[in-house]
Amino acid sequence: MQLKVSIPQNPRWLFLVFLIFFFSPSLSDPETALAGLLCGSSKQGTIPDFLPNFIVAMDKVSMEVNESRWAALTITSPAPKIFAYAQCYDFLSHDDCIACHTQSRTELPRCLPSNSARIYLDGCYLRYDNYSFFDEAVDKRRDMVKCGNPGGVTGDQYIGREFKKTVRKIIHNVTKTAVGTMGFAVAAEQGGVEGVYAMAQCWRRLNPDGCKQCLSNAVKKVIMCAPAPEGRVMNAGCFLRYSTDNFFGNGNATLNATSDSCAFGMIVVGILSAFGLTLIALIGALLGYTRLTGTKREGKNNHAEIPISVHKSNLNFKYEMLEEATDSFDGSRKLGQGGAGSVFKGTLPDGTIVAVKRLFFNTRQWTDEFFNEVNLIRGIRHKNLVRLLGCSIEGPESLLVYEYLPNKSLDQILFSKNTFLLLTWQKRFDIVFGTADGLAYLHGGCGEKIIHRDIKASNILLDENLIPKIADFGLARCVAPDKSHISTGVAGTLGYMAPEYLVRGQLTEKADVYAFGVLVLEVVSGRKNSVFSQGSSSVLLSVWRHYKANKITQSVDPALKGIYSEKEASSVLQLGLLCTQASAALRPSMFEVVEMLNNEECVIPSPKQPPFLNASVLSSDDSSTTSYTTM
Repeated sequence: MQLKVSIPQNPRWLFLVFLIFFFSPSLSDPETALAGLLCGSSKQGTIPDFLPNFIVAMDKVSMEVNESRWAALTITSPAPKIFAYAQCYDFLSHDDCIACHTQSRTELPRCLPSNSARIYLDGCYLRYDNYSFFDEAVDKRRDMVKCGNPGGVTGDQYIGREFKKTVRKIIHNVTKTAVGTMGFAVAAEQGGVEGVYAMAQCWRRLNPDGCKQCLSNAVKKVIMCAPAPEGRVMNAGCFLRYSTDNFFGNGNATLNATSDSCAFGMIVVGILSAFGLTLIALIGALLGYTRLTGTKREGKNNHAEIPISVHKSNLNFKYEMLEEATDSFDGSRKLGQGGAGSVFKGTLPDGTIVAVKRLFFNTRQWTDEFFNEVNLIRGIRHKNLVRLLGCSIEGPESLLVYEYLPNKSLDQILFSKNTFLLLTWQKRFDIVFGTADGLAYLHGGCGEKIIHRDIKASNILLDENLIPKIADFGLARCVAPDKSHISTGVAGTLGYMAPEYLVRGQLTEKADVYAFGVLVLEVVSGRKNSVFSQGSSSVLLSVWRHYKANKITQSVDPALKGIYSEKEASSVLQLGLLCTQASAALRPSMFEVVEMLNNEECVIPSPKQPPFLNASVLSSDDSSTTSYTTM
């Protein structure tokens, strides 16, 4: 009996079969590689309000991105005007979007004090300018194209020609689809010996006509990249990319797969004819299941990529155990969220209660460095430091495990209007002193020089006796004894970041001193420092004005109702101003801070500068020679 198998004639179906059965679902990748950075030529360093406006804009944009994956913001008063826009590409997950945007914010300050900048990462976009550019599709002077190495697929002249045809076809298809589907599309195309992947993304503020104009312009540029294995066009209103690498994975997007390879189709036809449709379906299903579960196991274990020492270390927690301890990171167990991740309350099998922090970043790219850092920090013990119990780096995401403290963080008590617990002056002084003592220990008392990088009220936890403990060492950096500073990607919280760190990426222990100074002024005044807000709403500026008018105690929290030592309060406030000097050289070390707080006879130097960023920091002579590296 002759078995007849019906073979679909459309080769698109054939490639789709292979995509379904043999396409390995990739784990989350935030696509944070820098594709392009464009800094404007005009400088705003002479306008005092520019940097405060810039920081406010970036902070508000980040909050919007965290909620909606994109943001458009305009600041018109006070001058100068700032317009800002950010967007994640639609194939990224929410967590990857946050990680990508965080990286874009890390890189963008390299353009300061320019009044405009654009940064394109492979997963997101961020721009600020001094005019409204939201409906701008093309900027002929500043749009960019970036092609890969042209030697990638040109080993054979015929293959090169066929590859060009494939690129041209997939680019036209993906842009046509994007214009008709809210400005986004991805596609995969099998051509010759190379699979080609493409993605088109218009900015959400662009109307359909603008999106069409932008992508049409981008098509003409990017097809000139072939036969290079990849190409990117970075226009004012859109981003277009093709590559022989599958850069968008499975994503959450609809995959438009096409193929015109007759040879490829004949191979599949032969297989189908030999084994039959039923057998192919069974094998395909089995392979698909095996690949999927294999990938999941790889994400959960990653045994091949993690050193044996990590597996054997008592620092290493099993991901599955922590997942179960937190009820799969259930929302009811969430204790809080910061720029690096979310914290959940967990109960280990032995009944120990811990705090588990889920980090946004992909561990596979930095496993060794991350583990070594955790290994270092875990050995540090101090009464004013939260104890780090270990980590998990074998699962699909990084986890840090801390001791659990039942009391709230300082910000939840200090700034809450409904709290039943009022911090007395003595408690506030003890919190300031304990935090200073813990930082001094990190800066050298422990035998290493460790810079925390994110000192703020929400990272000061309080135990049952309201003793402060510095938490969240996820951003800590270790500095070699022979180095005065390290250059690093900017990470931390706006409003607590020292000017030399924010603008130049120059990280020393004085960056922690600056953040500590902000914290001191918040604790004494009972007011949260707005992110470099203008006018009297800035706690730092308000305290400075009271200090210059010889009325510094007017900055003390009215909730204390005058029950405090005026001399002590004046000294602590003056110390806070000293720690927040714009020049790092004018700030004391944390060892000196501890001595000033511990010794009433110690004279606190008078601060010489207003405690906020000023334009002179941005235009210093050495700014052009500053080196930058990513985190």
